[in-house]
Formats: sequence, structure tokens, C-alpha cells
Amino acid sequence: MVILSKLKIPEPIIWWLSFVPAAVLAAIIAPAILMPESSLSISFANSYLVAAVPAFGVAIKTRSLVWTLLAGMAVMALVQV
Repeated sequence: MVILSKLKIPEPIIWWLSFVPAAVLAAIIAPAILMPESSLSISFANSYLVAAVPAFGVAIKTRSLVWTLLAGMAVMALVQV
């Protein structure tokens, strides 16, 4: 870390590294949504996927973590009933 702090990192590498957090988050979330019971489940029976689709839409539209979480939780509550 000390060695890297003294190096000048080129802009393309900094730009590329800016995508790492989103990629890591997607790698954590995708299996939980698509494989809730250790097998691929892409159907309306998968409540995680049903809740994730509108939550993703809200995230794209509002770019707000709070509204995204509320939308996902509301849809999940409706699906569970």
C-alpha cells in the first residue's frame, strides 16, 4: 500500500477501477436473487426475483438507495402475502 501510494496511476486504470465496487456488489447479489435454493430459478415462483425487478426499475429511475430498498421491501411483502 505504501508503494502504491507513491505511484501515479494512469487515468484509464482509475476509470476501470471505478467499476469494481458495482461488479463486486452484482457478484454478491445475483446468486442470491437467481439461485435462492441452490438451483437456478427464473420464474414467478422466485419471490426474490419478482421483488428485484421493480426495485431495479426504481433504482434506475430515482437513483435513490432509500426508494430502491422501500420498493423492494414493499414488493416482497406483497409477494409473501
